[in-house]
Amino acid sequence: MRRETDGGKDLRAVAHGLRREVVRMAGGPHGAHVGGSLSCVDILTSLYFEVMAERDAFVLSKGHAAPALYAALAAAGRIDAEELAGYTRPGSRLFGHPPQGLPGVGFATGSLGHGLSLGIGLALAERLGDGTGRVYVLLGDGELQEGSVWEAAMYAGHRALDNLVAVVDRNALQITGPTEDCVALEPLADKFTAFGWLARTVDGHDLGALGKALGEPAGRPVAVVAETVKGRGVPFLEGRASSHYATLRPALVRRALAALDAKAPA
Repeated sequence: MRRETDGGKDLRAVAHGLRREVVRMAGGPHGAHVGGSLSCVDILTSLYFEVMAERDAFVLSKGHAAPALYAALAAAGRIDAEELAGYTRPGSRLFGHPPQGLPGVGFATGSLGHGLSLGIGLALAERLGDGTGRVYVLLGDGELQEGSVWEAAMYAGHRALDNLVAVVDRNALQITGPTEDCVALEPLADKFTAFGWLARTVDGHDLGALGKALGEPAGRPVAVVAETVKGRGVPFLEGRASSHYATLRPALVRRALAALDAKAPA
């Protein structure tokens, strides 16, 4: 999965391409979870094209960000890029949440709160088999309101799973509005630290910072709190709870793509 880069320029170009595909999928007849997909694009870019090695595993716990994952899998050559145009259409295998059996998808996800436990199972299996693979789990911040996440975090810390990395897409918004209005998550990094993790807080759109935070082992599980912007890259979607799920009309798709291209890496 790892790709050589030229000072980060190639990674920026990849991220730009993934965002364009997410917008196109949101323009389909059934729409898409566009805001949270755009917020985690840089995380997926860093993982799939810089950090993860062949033996590593990935779990998309925030399964509603499937468009971003599908775009990454296509860019990595795991699925045919032409499939993206059929997202959620009859006969397509690209569902609104990732289905088990799709290349690069080990578990069907979408019911929030389960992904970290699944990742722990993979990390334990690697350890029992004397494997060298690492396991990366991407969670949404609203998902952290599920108690099962913290039960899993406590267990991972207890077992000192040094081959496990949890990444939180901290865009601070969920379908009902600000995450802090529902259940206060802050101080988020301290919560992971209290369970025996090493917590790193980074700009979730800084590919250099993400690569460093995701790639450096720590002798215990690592939690990367990636501070992001919901709808990143498209001004009329950025920072809006209403971008959680949207069906973009053709004119809005053109407007969104133009906004993305205006900031495309040279």
